[in-house]
Amino acid sequence: ASSRQSEWTMAHVQRKIEGIPRGRTGVALEEAAGRDDYVFVEHPEGVEAPDDTSRAFVTLTSKDGDQFEVAVSVAEVSELVKQDMKDEIALPQVTSRLLAKVLEFCRHQVVEPMAEIQKPLRSADMRENVQEWYAAYIDVDQELLFELVLAANYMRVAPLVALASAAVAAMLKGKSPQEIRRVFGADCSPEEGAQVRHG
Repeated sequence: ASSRQSEWTMAHVQRKIEGIPRGRTGVALEEAAGRDDYVFVEHPEGVEAPDDTSRAFVTLTSKDGDQFEVAVSVAEVSELVKQDMKDEIALPQVTSRLLAKVLEFCRHQVVEPMAEIQKPLRSADMRENVQEWYAAYIDVDQELLFELVLAANYMRVAPLVALASAAVAAMLKGKSPQEIRRVFGADCSPEEGAQVRHG
């Protein structure tokens, strides 16, 4: 497959996912998250807190109203948070379940940055495209995968957008246009289907 085809595939996948109404896939995750109040303290092993103790941590509040106290170094992996840095930041479009998953990625990104993903993808097996931890992290069901792209786009976590989009592209390799339509719940032309399958 050509590099141009692969670049088209990634853009096509991201565009299609961004167009999915949040209500279609959000309900199950919101139910799974529960409504009990809790606070998560996120500080990755091996990562020191900033010298400025007045802002060593930032509190992120999810759509569900749950608060996550996160090390600034971790929170700043999100460009949205970094550009609006203050003691408490509301994330009204991200459920607790998803925010916990995104923060898991951000913690590891600080400790072991994800290598740039080669285009076209080496394989449909994500273990051949990214480091072992990231391949295991993104080995999730389709519903959660699509939700992660939405959350990562909203929070502007570029490495996670790249990882999740690559996982979707890998998932579509070899599928027929009809199967691709079922995945996205939308039509695509035969030419688009061919490029996604081989991109």
